[in-house]
Amino acid sequence: MNKKIYIIIILVFAAILATSTFFIVRNCMDAAGQMEVYDNLAEIVDETDVPKENENVPFSGDKTFIPEYFELFQQNGDMVGWIKVEDTKINYPVMQSVNEPDFYLKHNFEKDYSDLGTPYVQENCDIAESDNLVIYGHHIKGGKMFGALEDYKSKSFYEEHKTIQFDTLTEQTEYEIVAVFKTVAYSSEGFRYYDFVDAENEEEFNSYVGKCKELALYDTGVTAEYGDRLITLSTCEYSAQNGRLVAVAKKVG
Repeated sequence: MNKKIYIIIILVFAAILATSTFFIVRNCMDAAGQMEVYDNLAEIVDETDVPKENENVPFSGDKTFIPEYFELFQQNGDMVGWIKVEDTKINYPVMQSVNEPDFYLKHNFEKDYSDLGTPYVQENCDIAESDNLVIYGHHIKGGKMFGALEDYKSKSFYEEHKTIQFDTLTEQTEYEIVAVFKTVAYSSEGFRYYDFVDAENEEEFNSYVGKCKELALYDTGVTAEYGDRLITLSTCEYSAQNGRLVAVAKKVG
C-alpha cells in the first residue's frame, strides 16, 4: 500500500474522530444547558417568598394552586405536578400531554426538543382520581432525570430515602416506597406494570401490589391496601434489552 493511500486513510479517520468529538461536545453542552433550565425552575419552587398575587389562585372547586406551581403552570399548562427525592438530582416538574402521549419523552419544560426530556405522567392517568399514576423519566448518566433511581437498587440507600415527594398543583404529598424492582417492557416475559392505572376491584389492586412485592429487589416491609393511592416511577435499566427499573410508592398522610 503506497504512501498516498495511508494519508487518505489517516485523513478519513481524523475526519470521523473530529465529527464524533463535535457531536459528543455538543450533546454535553446541550445537556448542561437543559439542566440549567431545570435548576432555574427548582429555584422558583424552593423560593420561600412567593408573590402575593399568586396566593389563593382558584384551581377547581375549593382547591387553590400552590403559589410557586401556579407561576410555572402559567409558563406551561401541561405541568401537573412536581417530584423530588432528597439527596438526588430528582427535583423536576412533571408533565402530561394526553393528546401527544410521549411528547415529553423528547421535549423539555419549554417544549423545545431535548434528549433529556421531562418526567411525565402516562396519558390515561387522572391526576386527581387514578389509583396509580405511572410517571416516566429518562435514565441519564450522572443521576440526571430518573437516572438517580439507580441508587434504589441498594437497600442501604432505600433505608435512608424511604419517601418520595410528589406534589400536584394543589397538594403537597409524600409517598412511601413499597417496592423497587427490575423487569422488561413490551415482552410476554416481563411485568406490564404500566397497564395498571385504575383497579376494577380489590382483587386487581392486591394482584398488582403482590406482583411488585414478588419482583422486589429487597423487602421494604411496606405494603399497600385497596384504597391507597400509588405512584409508579419508571426508567430504563440496561442489564436487559428493554429493561426497566421501577419504584412503586403509596401516598401517606
